[in-house]
Amino acid sequence: MDGSRTEDRSAPGTDGDRRSQLVNAAVDHVAAHGFADLSLRGLGAAIGVSHRMLIHYFGSKEALLVEIVRTSEQRQRDLLYRLRLEPGLSPSGTARLLWRQLTDPRLAGQERLFFEICGHALRGRPEAALALDGFVDDWLEPLMAAEIATGKDPVAARNRARLGLATVRGLLLDLLATGDRVGVDAAMEEFFRLYYGSE
Repeated sequence: MDGSRTEDRSAPGTDGDRRSQLVNAAVDHVAAHGFADLSLRGLGAAIGVSHRMLIHYFGSKEALLVEIVRTSEQRQRDLLYRLRLEPGLSPSGTARLLWRQLTDPRLAGQERLFFEICGHALRGRPEAALALDGFVDDWLEPLMAAEIATGKDPVAARNRARLGLATVRGLLLDLLATGDRVGVDAAMEEFFRLYYGSE
């Protein structure tokens, strides 16, 4: 079927609700199928809307990809929050569970997209620039909260949060580049040992 004629099958709602529904559907599609050679027409057909509808809500393919990245990041922060509420789970246990989730091969497509869009933003492409909004700061608050809950002062908590975030992102990039899951996991275990001590 021609993607330009795909019927919008969503329930009625506000523009903001509809935009959010489309982003979440797009995130799920990218997670399942990757984003290589992804076109607005093809994505629209896959999630049940016309490519013109995607242009209406997002303006361009790259702007939609930025929203996919931002939504994926928010999902990961939501996961961190849920894990922190698990009874009896230590901070290091929470970190290990989150790491296992982040390195699930099913998320590799989202993570490749994350690094690609960040590269576009750093090269000054205006439609990708929003990817850098909250690139670090959006993560510092929940990570700092976890540190402060263990008794760290706010300055140390912020420094440790930033270090942890940089380490996770660096090792995720390593995993995507090398495919060396054993080596990357071993490096992360060493980081946990240094970061959490004997906990």
